[in-house]
Amino acid sequence: MSLAQVTITDALRDPPALETVIDVRSPSEFAEDHLPGAVNWPVLDDAERAEVGTLYTQTSTFEARKRGAALVSRNIAGLIEAHVAGRSRDWQPLVYCWRGGQRSGSLSLVLAQIGFRTRQLQGGYKSFRAQVREDLATAPAQFGWRVLCGRTGSGKTRLLGALAEAGAQVLDLEGLAVHRGSVLGGLPGQPQPSQKHFETQLWAALRRLDPARPVFVESESRRIGRLQVPDALLAAIRESASPVHVAVPMAGRVELLMQDYDYFVQDVPALVDRLRTLTELRGKASVARWQALAEAGQWPSLLAELMEQHYDPLYDRSTEAHFGSGINVLHLPDAQPATLASAARQLAIT
Repeated sequence: MSLAQVTITDALRDPPALETVIDVRSPSEFAEDHLPGAVNWPVLDDAERAEVGTLYTQTSTFEARKRGAALVSRNIAGLIEAHVAGRSRDWQPLVYCWRGGQRSGSLSLVLAQIGFRTRQLQGGYKSFRAQVREDLATAPAQFGWRVLCGRTGSGKTRLLGALAEAGAQVLDLEGLAVHRGSVLGGLPGQPQPSQKHFETQLWAALRRLDPARPVFVESESRRIGRLQVPDALLAAIRESASPVHVAVPMAGRVELLMQDYDYFVQDVPALVDRLRTLTELRGKASVARWQALAEAGQWPSLLAELMEQHYDPLYDRSTEAHFGSGINVLHLPDAQPATLASAARQLAIT
């Protein structure tokens, strides 16, 4: 039998191969957050976990453990049959649960008895989560951030993509948050991750970056949709020594937004409902006019008014507050792919 206990520090120093990190927690625990690359082999599903937890709090630890042992044993048998039959002898799984206790210990013991070199993560997901929080509090200060500012529709996200293609390092916060960062920014059919999983993805992205090279990132507010950007990362971004303001004429901005938000054309009621959330800021009359423009399909007029009357004033105040007036302006005629690719090549070498 080969069964070893490893700390999160050791696991990160010697990362396991793909398809070897096994999260034995329930599906809902796994869905909220998990180690990067982990697969879910629940030894208790959500209902079973609730049942055992109820016995633990309302009856006794002994009764809870008896019931839990029966359920876990049955489920492990199914997991072995479903996932282990095709594994070679050199497979080396890393198994974890919430705190590195009985759930991961049960599966780890069986896998080790079979003959696999099995590792159990000490402290479980809880230790990993503590490492993520610690690293997110310190790692952002290690990087030289090059911040892309710009009014809504100026193509900052697309420019980030062009920079990545040009070989630059980028951190796409809106991509990780699955949100475009405005009241209209939710993506249809694509829910945002949990706050914990957003932070795990940020943590993983930062670990892939080289501190010796600059990192391009968009200027963001504290919140992206319902998610919050970690304080240390936000502070590091706002302390950037050389932010770049991307300036595109209104016609180009309208054209880009009509492409990015084309799904509202197919679901005008959703847009009308989303606009209603601006009532407190812009008043009933303005919102009613914008809703009427949407219902009439007057997209260029609607988008131009939204930018001039809502988004641009908010952006200008925020940029002045966080970056002052020392911003380099990058004037672009439009936000077309060729224009952004050319700009990206210039930014990547300066």
